Amino acid sequence: MKDLLQQLRLRHAEAAANAYPSTDMVNAFSNNFINWLFPEHTGQVMEASQLEVYPAVLEHQLTTLLQGMQQRLPGDAAELSRQFMAQAPGIYEDLTKDAEAILQGDPAATCLYEVIRAYPGFHAIAAYRVAHALHLLQVPLLPRIITETAHTRTGIDIHPAAVIAPYFCIDHGTGIVIGETTIIGSHVKLYQGVTLGALSIDKSMAKDKRHPTIEDHVVIYAGTTILGGKTVIGHHSVVGGNVWLTKSVAPLSRIYYKADGTINVIENKVV
Repeated sequence: MKDLLQQLRLRHAEAAANAYPSTDMVNAFSNNFINWLFPEHTGQVMEASQLEVYPAVLEHQLTTLLQGMQQRLPGDAAELSRQFMAQAPGIYEDLTKDAEAILQGDPAATCLYEVIRAYPGFHAIAAYRVAHALHLLQVPLLPRIITETAHTRTGIDIHPAAVIAPYFCIDHGTGIVIGETTIIGSHVKLYQGVTLGALSIDKSMAKDKRHPTIEDHVVIYAGTTILGGKTVIGHHSVVGGNVWLTKSVAPLSRIYYKADGTINVIENKVV
């Protein structure tokens, strides 16, 4: 026990010297930011006067978070916070389009309020877009805390470094994995259990393009796995359920399993 306590003292001392903000504080900022943009998110509605000053409140909250890790930042905490808040109009525009895509893509969705308030797909995408904005500013760890908390809540794992265009629709969502170097075009729809992953997890490939590219207007059905940084799913393609792909397919393709267990690819099929 004495040896363990000594090791723990060293570990806690090291953690204190290299402290990051608490997970609760990071997620509180993310939730406050999303609720400012979409009061439907939690049902907490602000008065008009509060809306006027709330951007400054959020900027101060983020500055406070970042000041505690200033030595690990690429710039001044206050300036990075200002740059993050400058991205708010773009985040709002993209998330509005995402919510609309989910509403249009799910016959069970009755209204935008329901999508924003209750749908795990929207929750995961909103967390990703906040985290991605921080990632673009080279803020360490905090983006991953935000997306991993959403992962815990929704079962949807989106790396904050992935590049995802607007009108992104996640239907059901549980078990979806979107890797770090994934690129997803606009008007893409994913069902539950889809993995956009890497062919190799060798650490030496960390800076390589390891995950697939999904072009515009692609639908990927449940249980499908698409792997590899050179794998491109061409625009307006449909990938059926439980398909395993490690090679690119042309635009306008239809990929599905045949009864004998083999994969059938029909290319250049006009919708």
